[in-house]
Amino acid sequence: MTKKDLDRYKKLLLKKKEEVLQAMKHIEKDTLSKSQRDASGDLSGYTLHMADIATDSYDREFSLGLATNAQSILYEIDEALKRVQEKRFGDCLTCGKPINRRRLTAIPYASLCIACQSKEETKRRGVAPSSGLPPEDRG
Repeated sequence: MTKKDLDRYKKLLLKKKEEVLQAMKHIEKDTLSKSQRDASGDLSGYTLHMADIATDSYDREFSLGLATNAQSILYEIDEALKRVQEKRFGDCLTCGKPINRRRLTAIPYASLCIACQSKEETKRRGVAPSSGLPPEDRG
C-alpha cells in the first residue's frame, strides 16, 4: 500500500474514531450519567410502576450494550492506526492477503479479509462450514 493510501485510510480511521467518541458521549450524557429516577423524569417521591422500572432498566442495559460495542470499535480503530504506523495496514491478519479496498473504505478498521472474517464468524456460531449445521445436529 502506498503512503498516499495509508494517509487516506488514516484520515478515515481518525474520522470514524471521532464519530464513535461522539456517540459514546451522547450515550453517557443521555443515559448512563443519570439516575433511574432522573431518566424517567419522575422527580416526585412516589414509587414508579413496575412496567416503567422494567422499561427504564431495559433502556439502560441497551445503552450499556451500545457503549460496550463502541468501546470495542475504538479498540479496533486504535489497532488499525498502529498497523498504519507500522505500514502493515490493509493485509489480513489471518492469511496475510490484501483486504479488498472497498471493504477497507466501508470498515476502515477491518483486520480480516472477507473470507477469513466469514470463517471466524462461522467458528463463533459453532457451525461447520461444510454442513451448515451446529455441532449437536451433525450426527
